[in-house]
Order: sequence, then C-alpha cells, then structure tokens
Amino acid sequence: MHDTTTITGPALSAALRAGTRAEHAAAKETPFVEHLLNGRLDLAAYTDLAVQQHAIYTALESAGDHALQHDPDAAGVVLDELRRVPSIEADLHHLLGPQWRSRARVLDATRAYADRLLQTGSRLTLWVAHAYTRYLGDLSGGQAIHRALQRHYGLADDGLSFYRFTAVPRLKPLKDLYRERLDALPLTTSQRRDVVAEAQAAFRHNRAVLAALGARHPGPADAR
Repeated sequence: MHDTTTITGPALSAALRAGTRAEHAAAKETPFVEHLLNGRLDLAAYTDLAVQQHAIYTALESAGDHALQHDPDAAGVVLDELRRVPSIEADLHHLLGPQWRSRARVLDATRAYADRLLQTGSRLTLWVAHAYTRYLGDLSGGQAIHRALQRHYGLADDGLSFYRFTAVPRLKPLKDLYRERLDALPLTTSQRRDVVAEAQAAFRHNRAVLAALGARHPGPADAR
C-alpha cells in the first residue's frame, strides 16, 4: 500500500466526514429508523434489524481478518475491542432463543451489502471505508439508539449488547484514536478518494437494507 505520491487535501477522517454528510443525514431520515426510534414499531422490528446487523458485521469482520493477514497496515485499524459479532449473537439468542440461526431471515439487500463487504478484504483502502461508517457510527449515534430502544421496547442489557462496548472504558478516546489511525494510513490522494467513494457506497447499501426493513415493518403512517 505504501506510495511516495504527494498527499494533498484534508485528512482522511475529515474527508470521510465531509464526503458522507449527505448520505448520513439521509440514512437517519429513513422511515424505518424514525419509526423504530420513536417507539412506533414492535420488538419484532428491532429483532429483524439485529438479524441484518449480524450478517453485515460477520462479513465486515471476516473481511477485516483477511486484510489483517495480508496487509501490515491493517493492524492499526482492525481492533478486537470493536468487534460486534459476539454481542449481536448474544442479542439474537435472547431475542429469538437458542435456535435463532434457523429463525433468522437475511434480506436480499443485506446479502448484497455483505457481498460488497467480503470483497473489500483484499483492499484495505476499501475495508476502512466500511469500518468507518459502521464502527464510528456505533460509537457515536449508536449510543442514542441504545437509549431509545431501551425506553420504547422494554429491553434491558439483554438484547442490546451490540450497542455496549464493554472492552472500551471510555468511547471518545477510542473514537479519537481510530480517526488518528485512519489519518495515519499511508494512502495516496487517489486512494483516499477511493475510500470516500466506498464509504458513500456503504451508506447506500445501508439505506437499501433500511428500506427493505421498512417494507417489512411499516409504521403507522406507512401503513395507510
């Protein structure tokens, strides 16, 4: 990945934040998210979301492991304390029971997203785009989602492990460290543009999943 090409422009984390601002706002405004966080759906809707998250994070973390084996630069951004798959599996065990794997239904939009993620394992430049959109979102807005789900759906710690980073004493220092490590990756200007473009694609895939969930779980306004 190392290249001697002169790097110009903002740091990678700043370029990602600016380059995905519109996509991030659009994702937050999808009807499924609005209805879920305002308590207009039911526990089945959240459970369905958790099923899709399991497929997405299984692919993300499998691709990250592949990148770690093939690119020494991955060591700074593939962090064990961020892994979500064990937590999601604990949630699904609580929500669907010990046979949750046989009851989980992965949507076509989720499969397309997971396929895209698996393809990034051979290119760290693309994997970090997805890691940025998922993990930093979980460390930031995910905490507000956690509180809303607790409030509206009668969930305590069981069922919401995904949103708790038990291996991280304080979230902000980890977020700052992760941005610093993203910025330190030895990427050319062209590669950084590729990362931003892939992050935008990640948001589009995520919105497709949310739209599919919305079709399965319409809120009061959508059902009319």
